[in-house]
Amino acid sequence: MQRVSCEEFSYNENLKKKARIINECYTAPGLYSKIRMTYYDAGEGCQVFNSLWYPDPKAHNLPLLGIDLLSFNRRKFLGIVDFQPLYNEDGQGEHDPIASGYEEGLLKPIKEKYEFLAGQSMSSKFYDETQFFSRQMLFSRFEEEDIISNELFPAYQDYVQAHVDLVTSNAELERVVDEKAVLERYDSYDTYSAVRDPAAGLFAAMFGKEWSDGFVHDFLFERCDKEEAAKAAALVASQRKGGPPGQQQRSQGQDQKVASA
Repeated sequence: MQRVSCEEFSYNENLKKKARIINECYTAPGLYSKIRMTYYDAGEGCQVFNSLWYPDPKAHNLPLLGIDLLSFNRRKFLGIVDFQPLYNEDGQGEHDPIASGYEEGLLKPIKEKYEFLAGQSMSSKFYDETQFFSRQMLFSRFEEEDIISNELFPAYQDYVQAHVDLVTSNAELERVVDEKAVLERYDSYDTYSAVRDPAAGLFAAMFGKEWSDGFVHDFLFERCDKEEAAKAAALVASQRKGGPPGQQQRSQGQDQKVASA
């Protein structure tokens, strides 16, 4: 694995608010084209580890590995780890059969080992879980700190190891891959995520909007279409504020769901 320079975004801090952010990026030719990692540290008030692993598009048509581990005042915790499929559910709700194979064969047995992590699902306030999320996403929201060592961390390790094993074994098969098609899906994923990622507001508040915009569009999701992202962001903002009556009702329903979660 080779380290990739990301000097512009490798470190930033807000001394007044006692917050810092550290970023690293790696590549593993033939396996992963990009592995980026972010650690956000604002003391016990907020700790975040975020990472995204893109399989090498020259050799793979495989799901991305997405990771979010968060702690708030050591009282509330959130963990998300997923094999994020490149292809979404269609209008009838049918899941991509290739992605489903990984979900059922690799992820489901892992998830079933950890009783506490089963049965939880994320809010629809920021993301549509039919887009770029698997049905076996590891999602956990809890307040008991011992769950981290007893369930979340070992489950996280199992998911990461399963993804590395999947990518490694697929590389050994030397399959023909439509690199252009994979990159187009990476573009779509990054554009979608740049618009939806709720951390963008936090980064802007802590490190300034200019730095935050560059960080989101040129490091976190560097393949995003900035013009399309701007249009989508305006639409999402309009829907959250109200928009047409039908959209307003759906938005209110989502907010109520979040409040009751």
